[in-house]
Amino acid sequence: MNRRAVKNLSLALATVFVSSLAQAGDLLQRITQEKQITVATEARFAPFESVENGKIVGYGADLMNYVLADLPGVKVKQLDLPFQGILPGLDTGKFDFVVTSVTVNKARFEQFAFTVPIAESTVALLKRGNDDSINSLSDLNGKVVGSQSGSGQLQILQAYDQKLKDAGQPGLKAIRQYVSFDEAYADLALGRLDGVAQSLSNLGPLIKSRPGMFTTLDEMLGPKTYYGWVGRKDADSASLVKLFSDGIARANRDGTMKTLQEKWFGFTMDVPADAMPAPSI
Repeated sequence: MNRRAVKNLSLALATVFVSSLAQAGDLLQRITQEKQITVATEARFAPFESVENGKIVGYGADLMNYVLADLPGVKVKQLDLPFQGILPGLDTGKFDFVVTSVTVNKARFEQFAFTVPIAESTVALLKRGNDDSINSLSDLNGKVVGSQSGSGQLQILQAYDQKLKDAGQPGLKAIRQYVSFDEAYADLALGRLDGVAQSLSNLGPLIKSRPGMFTTLDEMLGPKTYYGWVGRKDADSASLVKLFSDGIARANRDGTMKTLQEKWFGFTMDVPADAMPAPSI
């Protein structure tokens, strides 16, 4: 093959490549064309997400259906996965978007693209209702407290333990990590734990469903934080993240969010509708 033929072939291949990229579009365009979006959820996080009769239900599911009304005809493939694998799976492209409650922290905020907040995630201390040995956060010295492995709540608990030690106090006796919060609640009820670090928004319905068994301290373990949904932080995902974020913001402003919060939590939360606040931890 002569030089001119090689040059013509190269130009032809380049044209085909550029054309295929143009046809592919970004992630949102591909989802619209293929009529399917794949999202990841941890459906063991009531009242945000749980499984009833083989179907994922909860605050997050209802809010997602509201947002995805903007994508008529698009089928949702919702994967129920352990939380520990969700963000790594998003990072490697195993699914399009994360529709589960992810606490915003500095490390995640830098690596991923968050929507506006879906709810508050400020962390409280859950204890047994009959445990008179814990009346304030300082009483956690020498106690065994659990939380979910890989969670923002665990990070808050670890930071509080370090705060106690930095102040010259003993700190926690141990921090136990669990795959799911349900396992931690069970161990707390059985006396294997003295407390569980969990977001207050999750604990209201739990306490109501088990009268007298659990209660929380009035003082929070950490600063005010928020839950958001998450996409990849790249140009390909930008329009999809915007679609979800705009839909959540609209639900916040038109009252849908408060209606869903009252339905699933029994109370409402004031969260920003314009942007996800930069995290302090």
